Amino acid sequence: MARPADGLPLALQEAVLGESESMPEGSETVRGHDFNSGCDMNAVMAAFMHTGFQATNLALAIAEVRKMRAWRLSDEPVAPDEDEELRDPAARAKVRCTIFMGVTSNLISAGTRETIRWLVEHRKIDCLVTTGGGIEEDIMKCLAPHYMGDFELRGADLRKKGINRIGNLLVPNNNYCKFEDWMRPILDEMLREQKEDGRVWCPQQMISRLGEVVDHKESILYWAHRNNIPVYCPAITDGSIGDMIYFHSFKNPGLVLDIAQVSSRSK
Repeated sequence: MARPADGLPLALQEAVLGESESMPEGSETVRGHDFNSGCDMNAVMAAFMHTGFQATNLALAIAEVRKMRAWRLSDEPVAPDEDEELRDPAARAKVRCTIFMGVTSNLISAGTRETIRWLVEHRKIDCLVTTGGGIEEDIMKCLAPHYMGDFELRGADLRKKGINRIGNLLVPNNNYCKFEDWMRPILDEMLREQKEDGRVWCPQQMISRLGEVVDHKESILYWAHRNNIPVYCPAITDGSIGDMIYFHSFKNPGLVLDIAQVSSRSK
């Protein structure tokens, strides 16, 4: 095998020290925010686009959200089959995106709940979609706090103490007991309305009732109800709320929660 003057095998030299091709025209260079220029949050977020790793994905998400918020129907050409009332440019300029926000329960268990609540409180979204845990965790945190823990805490040891672990968050069993005490009269009232008024509940209506009853301005559901923002959770029984409904059926049976029903409550 031929060897270069420095003694490295040619194959190794070509693999490690081979000549690079030119980067495509317009390639972005990696560069983070220079805090000597100040701490403007918009500039910090803009720098994420060129920071790399997950910062880039966050910046792309921010850019997508900005496009959603800026879009108007007037940005699009009038379709041949467009409704007559939407052919007027002024009317088209008033039509905005309907923004659905999907949230998993861990985001409501954690301190990101306050960010989500702000978005709902100030009508920055139109619809919220979450899991059963997202509904119950929002209410539970109005009744008692969650606590910081550690990912390494052993579940078996915590269980003996009546404590539940969500990642590095801790939730005492007492919080679930308070939640059951809070839920019981609401389920009683829902069943009464079903029997007397013929009402069949769907998850969206039930969630709206929870938001109506909870008197806590830190609650996401509180603001969703007051701002008429629908909250969708087809699998609402997949969690503590399902337990509450099941336990309730022993004392006061008959409540129907129809996950296939579409709520008549409009925005």
